[in-house]
Amino acid sequence: MVRHNTPNLFEENVPEGVLLNAPLAERMRPRSLAEFVGQTHLVGEGRILRRLLESGGSLPSLILWGAPGTGKTTLARLLAEKSGARLISLSAVFSGVKDLREAIHDARSESRFGKRTVLFIDEIHRFNKGQQDALLHAVESGNVTLIGATTENPSFEVTGALLSRCRVLVLNQLSEEEVKSILQRALDDEQRGLAALRASISDQLLERIAHSASGDARVALTALDAAVESTSPDEHGIRSVSEQTVIEALGRAHYAYDKGGEEHYNLASALIKSLRNSDVDASLYWLARMIEGGADPVFIVRRLCILASEDIGLADPQAMVQAAAAAEIVQLIGLPEALFPLSQATIYLAQAPKSNAVKNAYQAAVGDAMETAREPVPLHLRNAVTPLMKNIGYGEGYRYVHNDPAARNEMSCLPEQLRGRKYFEADEHVEAAEESNLGGDS
Repeated sequence: MVRHNTPNLFEENVPEGVLLNAPLAERMRPRSLAEFVGQTHLVGEGRILRRLLESGGSLPSLILWGAPGTGKTTLARLLAEKSGARLISLSAVFSGVKDLREAIHDARSESRFGKRTVLFIDEIHRFNKGQQDALLHAVESGNVTLIGATTENPSFEVTGALLSRCRVLVLNQLSEEEVKSILQRALDDEQRGLAALRASISDQLLERIAHSASGDARVALTALDAAVESTSPDEHGIRSVSEQTVIEALGRAHYAYDKGGEEHYNLASALIKSLRNSDVDASLYWLARMIEGGADPVFIVRRLCILASEDIGLADPQAMVQAAAAAEIVQLIGLPEALFPLSQATIYLAQAPKSNAVKNAYQAAVGDAMETAREPVPLHLRNAVTPLMKNIGYGEGYRYVHNDPAARNEMSCLPEQLRGRKYFEADEHVEAAEESNLGGDS
């Protein structure tokens, strides 16, 4: 369903009943740049969105990329209002090509009367390639000005053709002080906020809400609203919000984490790089961020298994044993108990000596393998399974090393073109591990 929003959405005369029935986060949505908090790199004096908002001229098509609750929808509405354009809002979750075509047709009809249209698409990254392609002509021709909002990296989630027609603006996560100021404004606002409920809440509890919101103003306002509404007024009509009420309103701690999004891979990257750097504490921190954020423990332990070979390898062969054991246990028992073998494996891998000799050896070998893919296998390494094969030389000259130890050094197993080539070079950590295994430290 296409929703058409005209500029009166921002005016003071919005019916009071609509505001009262809306969630606090919606009621407190900024109606002017003066009310907007954060994103000073975009809306500060002389910055790009400030210039666009104050010029009142035509807008370029934009992709607003940022975490939830950072102001993407609000900025889109303010831009549409200030430019004097009609605003059509779609959610990529509920809309399809039919809705897009309807919106574009409507915008084309209005353009005949000199009316401009801003098409705002929330969560635009959820549109598939076909749906995004349906926007191309309308954006190219200027029938609509597209403003897309996304929490995902548009480099991966928005098609190159559409991305080339838009300017990408990055919205930063709100700071705790910025979130706290938004909460305080909601407490003080008589018309749209909570002032009429006469709430009393300490600065410490406001800071706790701001901290737990992880930069998401919507989460913070929802928690504040729940805490105030669930507090009964005393005989003087004052609602004194307690710490326990705030804890209940916040519920489970909010993590800036999306199991299917870019942040998932950012956290995984942070874990692996901390392990590689032998930083035990950082490794445990990123592991906890992933587990508590809802990451699949099987995904985590697969990454640990890869690191055990890629970054430790023969410097400590037990690292792979630890990772493999953790993988088996994780699949056997699942969370929450699986966090213990995951933690054990993480600590072991972080403390283990590091070597990428195995990785380097394979990469060196694969280069030659690609260049000599048509090089025949030497005859002495082939099995003569038929008399014909034996007659033409298969297996001739092969030396069985158990009966002929000198074959280890005298018989080449590489193609003639690569004879003498070395791929595996043991580094100091591998050599130390080999000496230890041979009793060199005793």
